[in-house]
Amino acid sequence: MKIKLLGPLEIRDDLDMLIPVTSAKQRIILAALAFRLGEVVPVEHLVDCLWDGEPPLTARETVHSHVMRLRKLLATSQVLVTQPGGYMLNVDRCDVDTAQVRRLRARAAQAAAGMNQQGQSALLRDALALWRGEPMTGIDSEVLRAHYVRAWEDTWSQMMEECVDAELALGRHASLVGELRFLVASHPLRERFHGQLMLALNASGQRAEALRVYQEVRRVLIEELGIEPGEYLREVHRQVLNASPEPSSMSPALLPLDVYGFVGRDPEMERLDAILAAADEQPTAVVVTVLSGAAGVGKTALAVHWAHHVSKRFPDGQLYVNLRGFDPTGSPMSPAEAMRSLLESLGVPPERVPAGLAAQTGHYRSMLAGRRVLIVLDNARDSEQVRPLLPGSPGCLVLVTSRSQLFGLVAMEGAHPLFLKLLPVSDARKLMARRLGANRVVDEAAAAEEIIRRCARLPLAIAIVASRAASNPDVSLSALVTELDDAYLDVFDGGEPMTQIRTVFSWSYHALTADTAQLFRLLGSHPGPEITTPAAASLVGVSLTQTRPLLAELTRMHLLTQHAHGRYAFHDLLRAYAAELATTHEVESERQAALHRLLDHYVHTAHHSARLLNVHQNPLLLAPPQPGVVLSAPTDHAQAWEWFKAEHPVLMAAVSLAAQSGFDTHLWQLAWLLNDFLDRQGRWREQAGLQESGLEAARRTGDKIGQAHAYRNLGWALTKLSRYDDALGHFQSALQLYGDLGNLTGAAHTHGNMSGVLERQGRHREALSHAKQALDLYQRTNHQAGQARALNAVGWHYTLLGEHPKALAYCRQALDLQYLTGDLHGQAATWDSLGHIHHHLQQHEQAIDCYRQSLELFRHAGDLCSVAGTLTRLGDSHQKLGEGESARLIWGDALRIFEELDHPDAQRVRASLAGLPDRGSIVHEHITRSAGLPL
Repeated sequence: MKIKLLGPLEIRDDLDMLIPVTSAKQRIILAALAFRLGEVVPVEHLVDCLWDGEPPLTARETVHSHVMRLRKLLATSQVLVTQPGGYMLNVDRCDVDTAQVRRLRARAAQAAAGMNQQGQSALLRDALALWRGEPMTGIDSEVLRAHYVRAWEDTWSQMMEECVDAELALGRHASLVGELRFLVASHPLRERFHGQLMLALNASGQRAEALRVYQEVRRVLIEELGIEPGEYLREVHRQVLNASPEPSSMSPALLPLDVYGFVGRDPEMERLDAILAAADEQPTAVVVTVLSGAAGVGKTALAVHWAHHVSKRFPDGQLYVNLRGFDPTGSPMSPAEAMRSLLESLGVPPERVPAGLAAQTGHYRSMLAGRRVLIVLDNARDSEQVRPLLPGSPGCLVLVTSRSQLFGLVAMEGAHPLFLKLLPVSDARKLMARRLGANRVVDEAAAAEEIIRRCARLPLAIAIVASRAASNPDVSLSALVTELDDAYLDVFDGGEPMTQIRTVFSWSYHALTADTAQLFRLLGSHPGPEITTPAAASLVGVSLTQTRPLLAELTRMHLLTQHAHGRYAFHDLLRAYAAELATTHEVESERQAALHRLLDHYVHTAHHSARLLNVHQNPLLLAPPQPGVVLSAPTDHAQAWEWFKAEHPVLMAAVSLAAQSGFDTHLWQLAWLLNDFLDRQGRWREQAGLQESGLEAARRTGDKIGQAHAYRNLGWALTKLSRYDDALGHFQSALQLYGDLGNLTGAAHTHGNMSGVLERQGRHREALSHAKQALDLYQRTNHQAGQARALNAVGWHYTLLGEHPKALAYCRQALDLQYLTGDLHGQAATWDSLGHIHHHLQQHEQAIDCYRQSLELFRHAGDLCSVAGTLTRLGDSHQKLGEGESARLIWGDALRIFEELDHPDAQRVRASLAGLPDRGSIVHEHITRSAGLPL
């Protein structure tokens, strides 16, 4: 419900429909309660308001009666509630315009405290717009008028004064003159309005008129009140008397020297040009652009280069101030110091600079009013440092550079954010060639590319290394690469603070809060390329709630980049710098504990996700995660698959980190947990290398179950790489270890794997024997999912032997059991087997239905190789039905996947597409049956 007091009393319901309150006494009661929203209003006060101090004997009963009628009129008892001693309007159910004004004025005061006059002005204007006339017009109560109306009239005047002060500070003098003349006429004894009118007139070049206003108000005060003007008005009078005309011909040109050899940044230059070109779309606004980026990324170079590029568009001058936000001195320039510098640049003598930052800002904005000046505020620390330095009227353009993103300026002042990334490789090459000469870069192209990579495409780093190479032309670029290998960060030292990479980074690092600085240091031990919020929380050992602000601070300072929601990265130079800091600030035990938490995060999250991908996979027996570990929590198959896709390069890097740091158990467990994902993606060489590392790690720890798993997974990867004899040797080793451990399920898995190898070698009877051994072991352990997959494998080997009816019975039995256990991936393989059986029984339409069922499930599982295999056989069935065009399209899809996987079956599909009559039977090696997915 909305109640409006600042004008004629008005009540509206939640649908904004007017609620007519015709009773004069009910209107008074409602107004008295609304003015004190959320407070208990005593009955005695309501009585005073209703009868102006002369109540009848039945006054209290009359109040109660009117309250009851009001409740009926408002159609709810929850708005007007009874309290001990009186009544109250429920603050949660009412929206009163006076309460809105209080909230807006409080926010305006906060903006003013932050030197944000533009925000202050906007908030106060919003509040003043809520007045629709004299408060409570038509309410006949002297007590109400005495208590509230006069106070709110005075509130309006105070807020108007505050608003005009803010807008004077913004330099809006000329536009305020008309409004202030009206205010002076309607409030002839309010001195502040007169003083504000004098300031606006004087700043608009009407000094004589400003002095005339003073004489007139002085006369009125003496005649009406018998007093002289107060101190405020006399001070304004002195300012006007002492003011001197500002030099109009001053056109400062303070831009630093443009960087020789500037290259690239074409998209950013075009973006800055577009922002300038669009300035006329909002002719009353000042255009502000925030150019932010990491240390050494070239913010100042770009800002100065572009400023020179457009300087002729600003005939009234170009101002430049280095705000020292991140500086060797460690002390940023204060807004007052920067303002004095700007005023002096505009020709204001030091003795004429007003006292106080607010007065200086007003003077500065007055001087810039109506002029076209480009202002470059370089190396800003934060928004508060910049706000007082912004002009107040259009025509000027401000370009701010900062290592911080300055969200405050973007949100409150509407600044255009422009984030400067690392140089593209092509621009990095151009920079090297410009500094060293194109011939030298071409002659040592490989070394130049490696230098660019080791410099992380950071312009400052490239410039430092290039300057060393240019100063030593007899030293080859290859020698510099070797130096980078031996002493990485030491090479990036140009001999002075601005060209020492550690020093430049340190200015950002030392601006961090203590907890954020610790996280930055520990991030140096993360292997990359990206880190998520839960992983970062685990690294530092705190909660997600505590970690998010730390990551946000690092991102604002451009010490991290957020590539996607919740995923962060930094370049190699920052990683090396962070790692250096960790060795000097964190004791070895703390660094090891952080690594332990990090690897626990990846192992336990991968274990949870792997179980979602294959719910029938036997879980690993993991040690509990260390205190402080935060896990990611995919909730279904799709989320688990996306987690593995996103984290795959990170997990591979974590394996290397575990090897380097002595966490061998984590290493072989990560290798085991990645196996399923890598297999479905067709990354068999990567899978084989990973399992070899896992096997070595399990050997070092003497972990036999880890060795058995690694042997089996390595054997399967080698099977996919057609190294069948090697694969069988590893499977035999796995069988031996599983036998020693009494692990019948592991042995069953291995027999299933062996059947797959033997099938590929054309040894179908032996393959069938191993599939039956797997089935027997699964039955002995009551492993239903394993039984189902083994039944499918037995059926598959029978169909390869031409015994299709027997194969059909086994596969149908497998499918029934897989429906019971919910094994979707197993169902996909069995549907493919059924398709193959029906195809060879000349039941091609049934085969097509089976293949389509299989395809849907394999695609859901992300098993690319199996998708391609099933597509191949689906095309075969369509061809048998004489549907050549359908077969061509389906084989084309299969070929694209096989080529992406570099799979040998690509050639066979090409032969089919070429219409070769004798292409043979596509071997069923890419389908994952009981052998293909370790359970």
